[in-house]
Amino acid sequence: MTAFCLFVKKVSFDAFVDFANGDSAVKITVSDISSESLSLQWDTPAGEVESFTVTCSTGGKTDQQVTTDTNRVTFSNLKPAVCYSLHVSAQLRDGRQSRAATTTAKTKTHLESFLEDLGLEQFYPQKLSLSKILQIDKKTTDDQPLKCKSDLPWYFLKKLMMVNATARNVNCTSESKSDVSEDDEFDLDDLVSSSNSADVLNPLDIITALFLCSDGFVQQELALKMSMCQFSVPLLLPDCDNNQSTLMVWALRDIVKKYRPKSLFESKGFIEDRIVVSELPMISFVRLGECSLSKSEILNKLLSSSQQYHDAFVHHNMDCGDSPRRISNGLTEITWYFPGGNENIDIFSHPVALANLRGDIASFQTQFSFLCQTSAAVFVFFDYLDPEWKLLKNLNSKSEIFLVGNHESRNFSPDAFKQIATDMSLKKNNIILKKKSINEADFVKRLRQAVSHVAEKTNMKMRIEQMAEVAHELGILVDEDSPECQTGRKNADAITAEIQDILKYKEDQLPLQGQIWKDLTSLEKEEVRLRKVGSENIEKYKSDLQLQKNKLRLKQNSYDISTAMTSFTSAISSNSLERGFFLKWMQINLDDMSCVKLSVLREQYKEKCKNSENNAEIKKIDKQLSNSSLGTEHFFREMGQIYEASLALKITHPYRQQLKHLPKLGAQLLLDGFPLELVDGDASNIPLSWVSDVLSQLSDLVGSKNRILVVTVLGVQSTGKSTLLNTMFGVQFAVSSGRCTRGAFMLLIRIDEELRKELKCDFMMIIDTEGLRAPELTQLDNSYEHDNELATLVVGLSDITIFNIAMENSTEMKDILQIVVHAFLRMKEVGKKPQCYFVHQNVSDVSAHEKSLRDRKLLFEQLNEVTQAAARVEKKEQNNSFTDVMAYDPDTGSCYIPGLWTGNPPMAPVNTGYSEAVYELKKNIIQLLRNRDSSVNTVLEFKEWMASLWNAVKHENFLFSFRNSLVAEAYMRLCTEFNKWEWEFKKEMFNWVTKAETKISNFGTLAAKSQISNLKQFHSQLKTEAVTVMSDWESKLLDKVTQYFEQTDGHVYLVVGYKEDFANSARSLRRKTERSVLDQLQAAVDIKQGMAEIDRIKENHTKEIEKATSELIDECRKRKVKMTDEELDEEFNKMWNETLSKLTFPKQQVKDVFGDVFLHLRENLAHRGSHVQQILDKTRLEDCGKEISQYTAERLIKNPNDKMWNLFNMKNQLKIAQKHADVIINISMQFVKEKLLKKNNYHNTYIEEILQIIDQHLENNEDLKKDTEFEVSLKQHICGFAARQFQKMHEDFLEENDPHRCLMKYKPQFCTDFKDVFHERDQCQKKAEEFVGKCLNPAVEDFVNRYLGLSIVDEMLKKKEFSTRVAFQYCVLLDLLSKQNFNDYLSFTSSYESFVKTWILQKMQEDFSSSSKTSEFEKQHLETSVSHINEAIEKAKTLNTKNVKTLVEDICKELGDKLVISQDALAAFMFLNNVDQDKFAHYLVNSVTEMKETLREKFHNTSFEEKLNYLHMQPQNELFKRVIGCGKQCPFCAVPCEAGGEAHTQHRASLHRPQGLDRCFWSNTTQLVIDICSSSVESEKSFCCSQTKNEWHPFKRYREIFPDWDIFADGSLEASDYWKYIMTEYNDDFAKEYNAKSADIPETWRKITSQQAEESLKKSFYMT
Repeated sequence: MTAFCLFVKKVSFDAFVDFANGDSAVKITVSDISSESLSLQWDTPAGEVESFTVTCSTGGKTDQQVTTDTNRVTFSNLKPAVCYSLHVSAQLRDGRQSRAATTTAKTKTHLESFLEDLGLEQFYPQKLSLSKILQIDKKTTDDQPLKCKSDLPWYFLKKLMMVNATARNVNCTSESKSDVSEDDEFDLDDLVSSSNSADVLNPLDIITALFLCSDGFVQQELALKMSMCQFSVPLLLPDCDNNQSTLMVWALRDIVKKYRPKSLFESKGFIEDRIVVSELPMISFVRLGECSLSKSEILNKLLSSSQQYHDAFVHHNMDCGDSPRRISNGLTEITWYFPGGNENIDIFSHPVALANLRGDIASFQTQFSFLCQTSAAVFVFFDYLDPEWKLLKNLNSKSEIFLVGNHESRNFSPDAFKQIATDMSLKKNNIILKKKSINEADFVKRLRQAVSHVAEKTNMKMRIEQMAEVAHELGILVDEDSPECQTGRKNADAITAEIQDILKYKEDQLPLQGQIWKDLTSLEKEEVRLRKVGSENIEKYKSDLQLQKNKLRLKQNSYDISTAMTSFTSAISSNSLERGFFLKWMQINLDDMSCVKLSVLREQYKEKCKNSENNAEIKKIDKQLSNSSLGTEHFFREMGQIYEASLALKITHPYRQQLKHLPKLGAQLLLDGFPLELVDGDASNIPLSWVSDVLSQLSDLVGSKNRILVVTVLGVQSTGKSTLLNTMFGVQFAVSSGRCTRGAFMLLIRIDEELRKELKCDFMMIIDTEGLRAPELTQLDNSYEHDNELATLVVGLSDITIFNIAMENSTEMKDILQIVVHAFLRMKEVGKKPQCYFVHQNVSDVSAHEKSLRDRKLLFEQLNEVTQAAARVEKKEQNNSFTDVMAYDPDTGSCYIPGLWTGNPPMAPVNTGYSEAVYELKKNIIQLLRNRDSSVNTVLEFKEWMASLWNAVKHENFLFSFRNSLVAEAYMRLCTEFNKWEWEFKKEMFNWVTKAETKISNFGTLAAKSQISNLKQFHSQLKTEAVTVMSDWESKLLDKVTQYFEQTDGHVYLVVGYKEDFANSARSLRRKTERSVLDQLQAAVDIKQGMAEIDRIKENHTKEIEKATSELIDECRKRKVKMTDEELDEEFNKMWNETLSKLTFPKQQVKDVFGDVFLHLRENLAHRGSHVQQILDKTRLEDCGKEISQYTAERLIKNPNDKMWNLFNMKNQLKIAQKHADVIINISMQFVKEKLLKKNNYHNTYIEEILQIIDQHLENNEDLKKDTEFEVSLKQHICGFAARQFQKMHEDFLEENDPHRCLMKYKPQFCTDFKDVFHERDQCQKKAEEFVGKCLNPAVEDFVNRYLGLSIVDEMLKKKEFSTRVAFQYCVLLDLLSKQNFNDYLSFTSSYESFVKTWILQKMQEDFSSSSKTSEFEKQHLETSVSHINEAIEKAKTLNTKNVKTLVEDICKELGDKLVISQDALAAFMFLNNVDQDKFAHYLVNSVTEMKETLREKFHNTSFEEKLNYLHMQPQNELFKRVIGCGKQCPFCAVPCEAGGEAHTQHRASLHRPQGLDRCFWSNTTQLVIDICSSSVESEKSFCCSQTKNEWHPFKRYREIFPDWDIFADGSLEASDYWKYIMTEYNDDFAKEYNAKSADIPETWRKITSQQAEESLKKSFYMT
């Protein structure tokens, strides 16, 4: 018989034995083979055999022999992995002995035996995969106790994947029932001897077994989760069968730690690093021989604080920790200590790694040698060192050895220990003994001190990945050496190595997902929303959009596939294992790169912010921070865009054929457990073709097992949504530092066969979404729309939606649901009613659920109200309750979860309460899915639902009059006169303020005219003077008003009723002007005061330089040697550097403009109450207004029930709100621009003026004024933008006036003056030209720019259109009629203020660009300033001045209230200036003449548009203020008020218009309304609006609602012909623009001609 070894659990064979006459068949079975035993069983022939002899032998020698009369034998105490020969022979009753039957069997190894006990034998050498571990089965939510050993590893995995710190507490309940009864007698021996240790497995063995049975990705996940639980993780993983260890570099590579060393405590900085590349000192702990001290327990105490103990290492006092280790001896574990930066809490101030070798180093010398070569120190625990102590001496150790002994042990030998310590040359500090006199706490403290000393002082720091070299030398395997891992790394490195600048890399290598994709997204949405259709035909407009899309796709296809994407697609096309390693390496490399990049950028940003001169660099770094995100999702996104672009090609195109395999790759990745981007977070769009085709391919791959359930999480950003999903399902959504989820990602999890029957599905799809109301998105114009789209999509896709709420905050919950409910009701598709579950995070109180009972019921009522309101708007009134929309039980649909961490990170483990609460949530969700009554979608059904839902989401689009000519003419004259008086007053005050600002700028300088030396006193004097001037002018205005009404001609008596209005307007004008003037004075004084110290420093430094230069001249002249210019330059530079080194340049204090603006904003909104303050606190001002033009009002208008005549819909309300917002933003932008052009320092009055502008405009619209969130958001947006610009302006101003910079600016000039003086050259002409060029020329140019704007306004006011507001309205409407442009009319009716500003600017450009008026004004002001200069020169010459410096001082003083002369330039001019004053004065006059001609030429060559940028008074703004008046509009047709003066009590308009022009249409027909309010007020019709509380109100009694409006009836049928003509002419255009039907135009309207319209206009405005 041929011998063979048995490797199976049970085998049977036949042997032939001669019992009687020959042979008889006997069947022998070998079973129950373990590492130490096996059993034999055979058939017994009846009545023939007396006994059997069974022999077990190996190598020809008998190991065991037994004689038995049974047919079964078990051999024990065998050796593992040995092939034994087994012989069975029979002793017959007649004395004969049969021939032996023989077979062989091999005992299992220790590992094989142990894995069999655990039921893991099928996973060795085949490995556990992540998909197997993450698979949802019954055990996932089963709380049944562990009944057998094979349950233990799955229990551990279940707990660990949910990051439960109790995962290592693995013990199974005995299946046998207890025999204990009340009658049992006490038996001490029985109690002492009873043990179930055979059924208990050491947790370390289970952990070792799972690591050995897992593939690299599972090992990574296990190590990561163990690290989060603060468990030690395997460093050297033993294989006891092969006496071989593996260094776990790959397994640990996913662990990233953040910590704060003591050095970063003050700066609040932190270090974030991947643990395998961190250079940390490693301290190893080993045991030599037997040791009575528990090394692992001591290590746990070493790492734990007195307040919180945590078991990092398994020890004998833990649950099952005392069970004998079977396969984990030789295991080297590692853990880390990371400080938090607080020395009162931190155990160690420096990060340190601690390794722990399990077992005696005498048995594991290779591992010990490895630790000695990689550790900074090795602590050897012992009781008795002989005879193995030489192991400690003979190793090639790079580490410091510490001996840790138990002096109390009976095996401890003091004499022997002394000898060994001497032989090893150990110092006292290297010996730590546990004595009787030292308690355990002191002993641990002594150990801590030793470890801390080593960690702080050692230079021996080695990265874990470096340890691979040591491992290779010692024959230790390295897990990263696998070919697939290395190939994956090589492929990933080839891609990521090319990344230097992430932004540039994206543009070069990932071009299709940039602006092109965003433009495509905009076009896709515009195709269905048609928001910009304007007057175009809709179908033509849509066709144009399609052409634009095709062009963009053509542009995408014009790009060749980049090198990076070629490599990427090639790598993911490899086999599954290699692909997995590649993607993991890509993720690791990209995360590391981003971490390093962001860390460097943050440090650079922090450093640059310390110096105001670095503003450009700061801006650049800020942009880099915003665009430094690069992950694998970007490569997959590019792959999707490549595929989508190819679909625009013909189906037979080779390029398209080449790419058709990409969706299958995406499907395979999804099936492998990789997240797939569903919603692109950057473009807010779904690449529908790509995702749909991936899902189609997925359906093909899974075949009939294609049913899916969808679970989604929604919530505010940074409330732990991704962490919640990761904990609940063990998945890997990104939660890395500084990285929030963008868009939405979907991930597939398999469902076990058994559970499939209950859930009726095959996969669970988890969707992770970005946070709603993300701060970084609030400045975008579509942020509300974006949130609404995302929420609608994922709620519609989900079977269960988890609403994640941080803290017990029902208000926040309601805010989120308001987004969801309203959007959900708008969906056209029916039949899907998802369930929802509320998760309240960071709630640890056990009574939270009961305490919030009342809140939950109140919330439910509020949710019902929200639902009802939304239902009315959407005309789905059948939805009366929140549960009509979503399946929700307020009592059972909530879960309270405590905080994530126990203690203070970075050493805090995950809170067990968090894990358990999430587990309960998971069970509830599974149960809800079990109990649902709806059908399950297949993958293809999900695809169709997703497509139709997204299309539905994209479709969302989130409703003066004098009738007597005499009165009209009288009123017009009154307005004209008052406007003249008003402008005279404004001109006077502008001139006064300009001179005052000039005086303030020159205060304390040579040009100062005032004798007052105290700026505060001077400011007080100016304020007094200003108040006096304005009081005088107020009196003049009031006198003029009185005098006007005293005259007898001009029908003044007809308008006497308006006397008080105009008197009040005069007073109002004075108050408004006074505020403005005093603010300007305050700002100028504050800026001057802020510069006082800097000016003093600059003056002193210049004097020091001048003194040193004079000394240098004397020194050089004493040498009496002719020196060249080069030698003089060298001497000057030497002197310059020496002098500068002695000077001090104090750092300028940069003002926190954002903080100042925020304080003013908070104060401005204080009257709005605490809710507004809460809104302000939620969003950082720095995150607002980053793109000033990107602001959307849509997300803020929440009053869908506010209607007028039931004619407005939400769409129109939003457009109106957006128009108002745009106007306010544009005005604010222009204000900021004007301030920036002045290049002054920032002052808080600037932001106050901006807030006043916003408030004034909001006051003019009742609905917007009531919308608090609209006001807050708009103000945040504008203030954020303004603060950002003002901060830069402030920093630029400081940089421009930096003393050191100013000195360096004039160094060349100083050097030239030094050489001129040394050579005694005549500097008269040069100095004259310098004084004119550097001092006078800029001052004169500034003078012209100060007054040119005033002259332009003066000239424009001579024109008829700007004489009064009535005249302006007439001229504008006449101009519109002559141009016959619909868009102009649309702009006029929809965006009146914007239109007016544009119209005024165009009018100015028409009048001044082609005429010589501007040049005449510039010449006039130039002549004036030059005349002032020449007069000052002549006067100074008559004063018999001592020298040229005195002459210049006198000139400057004379010009002190006219020109602002640069003190820096003047100081530079004065440097070493001792020229002849008479010659200087002669050349000065000539230079001034030349300057005049030069400036005239410059002005002539500058365009009018460019000139406007430099004017101190912007004429278009002043003219706008003149004609816009109060800004109020008719509440019915929105025509602007034309009433004169600012303080009028009644508003009026000359000509009202059809209400359809203001977006009114009939609700039942959607046709535009042609009614004109001037007719309606005489009719029996009614109206309703928010002011009527949505109740119908008679038009005739409109004054009860709008008491400040006078709407007179039309004087004739022809009075409104102008607007009737326009309504008729552009009926269809307006209808299309307003998404309404064309109005039914009366026949008479159709007959009105353009000429008739012009005539009616003249009649209405009484123009002859």
